[in-house]
Amino acid sequence: MKKMFFIICLFLVFSCTKENKVTAISENKHKNEIVSEEKPRVEINYDNYYKEARQFCKNNNLNQNKFILIDLGIHSGLKRFFIYDFKDKKISKSYMVSHGCGANEWGRTSSKTDASISNEFDSHCSSLGKYVILDRGVSQWGIKVNYVLKGKEKSNSNAISRAIVLHSWEAIPDNEVFPEGTPEGWGCPAVSNESMKEIDELLKKNKKVLMWIIKS
Repeated sequence: MKKMFFIICLFLVFSCTKENKVTAISENKHKNEIVSEEKPRVEINYDNYYKEARQFCKNNNLNQNKFILIDLGIHSGLKRFFIYDFKDKKISKSYMVSHGCGANEWGRTSSKTDASISNEFDSHCSSLGKYVILDRGVSQWGIKVNYVLKGKEKSNSNAISRAIVLHSWEAIPDNEVFPEGTPEGWGCPAVSNESMKEIDELLKKNKKVLMWIIKS
């Protein structure tokens, strides 16, 4: 009888140990899955861009309080529209922003990891380079406000002719959506409606602001 009781106890201990082991494996697997879905840490040093932007603004009589840096080398599901404060020497705000769809379907996120770049007409691509933000106008998109962008380099010289402007779009999220992407338009840097309200206030107070679109 004692022997039988001992065997039963041993069986129960083994069963509990096995169950705990399975549970631990399951929990670890779940943790690994969560980690894999976390957004990547984007550690990019833009110091050289800040220095060049400051000098460019001085040389071309542009706004020397703020400038905008857009990095299309970053996944479109992450914030990559940065407002840099020259005086404080830091990024004061960051926003989500779209890029051009290129040969892909408008409104999709097909090139979220690799934005297509072109200065050609009807390419539906974003163009790299320095722009001066000019007149405030009326848009058919978002909060109905846009800003004319004048390309200052060979890589974006067709911006005005291509009607490339800064505007808002209801499809653009306020917050990061990685690993999903941000919907793609026809080449304009489009931000969310809420973001545009803040940017609009900034640009009404600061004229001739430099916007520099890069692909790190």
